[in-house]
Amino acid sequence: MSRFFLPLLAAVLALSAFAGTPPAAPNLRVMSFNVRVPVVSDGPNRWEARRDLMVRTIREQHPDVLGTQELHQEQGDYIVGKLPEYTWFGIDRFGGHADEHMGVFYRKDVLRLKDSGNYWLSDTPDQPGSITWGHPYPRMVTWALFEVKATGRTFYYLNTHLPYRPEDEPARIKGAQEILARLVQLPPDVPIVLTGDLNTDASSPTYALLAGALQDARASAPQVEGPAETFHDFTGHADQRIDFILSRGFRATRFATITTQENGRYPSDHFPVVADLSWKPASH
Repeated sequence: MSRFFLPLLAAVLALSAFAGTPPAAPNLRVMSFNVRVPVVSDGPNRWEARRDLMVRTIREQHPDVLGTQELHQEQGDYIVGKLPEYTWFGIDRFGGHADEHMGVFYRKDVLRLKDSGNYWLSDTPDQPGSITWGHPYPRMVTWALFEVKATGRTFYYLNTHLPYRPEDEPARIKGAQEILARLVQLPPDVPIVLTGDLNTDASSPTYALLAGALQDARASAPQVEGPAETFHDFTGHADQRIDFILSRGFRATRFATITTQENGRYPSDHFPVVADLSWKPASH
């Protein structure tokens, strides 16, 4: 065999081997954002006065997937009207479109929606609007199975908003237990992301339950930016960390609490949170 042919053959074999290797998946950018319901009583912080700042905040962070809480249909439609690279889905907590949604937005050029659904945090989770644990409003999960278009990798995504009163910790615990009971039914080799306003902090039993099964992006990321606290009631001075991004099968490489404002006005009464997640190697 010619000595000139040997390097060429080695190069061809190496190229063939590379071609048979799936491409590495890029990082996934995830955002959680309680957008605050559109009520006139908010005065200078009403939806019409802050909606373009919310659009700007989302555009600047450019998440691949965004879980919202307290979203009304008019807000979701306004956001995608201004950011046409996104689409959104979900139903409201009563099973229609007139009330608060756990709306999920995703970039159509990055992700493909394979499946989606909803369940309620109650003793009758398949019944829209159901409440059985003593809190005043229905609480739910909107979920999806996504595929990354560039790589074919899939992951499950869940978005939730737990009861808000201090006395609702038992209901939050039951909600977390319902979420975990659903998670164990999912394929163990498919990564999971959970976003949400948990209405409780990292010292609570609710958090302990969820963080025992999923990894808290802020607690584990080597790069953390912004304050820990996220609820600020339109003041810019947050005093509670209640918004979270948790995952399984990913590694958080960066986490940020976003404090974007314009002349003292904020896009919501919560700071949104963002995490960059890298895919953990598949186990064999």
